[in-house]
Amino acid sequence: MKLRIKGNSIRLRVSRSELDRFQNRERVEETIHFAPENDAKLTYALESARQTTPVSVRYEHQSVIVTLSEDQSLAWGKPDEIGIYTSVNIGEAGQLEVIVEKDFACLDRSDEDNADTFTNPHAGSVC
Repeated sequence: MKLRIKGNSIRLRVSRSELDRFQNRERVEETIHFAPENDAKLTYALESARQTTPVSVRYEHQSVIVTLSEDQSLAWGKPDEIGIYTSVNIGEAGQLEVIVEKDFACLDRSDEDNADTFTNPHAGSVC
């Protein structure tokens, strides 16, 4: 799973195998270590839960967890669905833009970068 953070936005890109695991109700997570110390890390995760809010985000213990409702998870798993795009109210700090997308193959990158990605819907098209 890839993570992109910019300003008050977070984007998760999920590979084919990760989406399969997620659809089987498994939590998908990655951890990046910044230094040798045990607490010098950030874990980011995607999980599904029974909740009325379609998308929620929480930060706890050096982890960012994006949670999708079961209904949202099922809808996103359909082949024609690309991503989830929403804003989450974070109080006085404003809005957090949350994007969760299928990781499509890049049209201009190496095959190594395209491992375990979804077929790009624009593959073969001419600009």
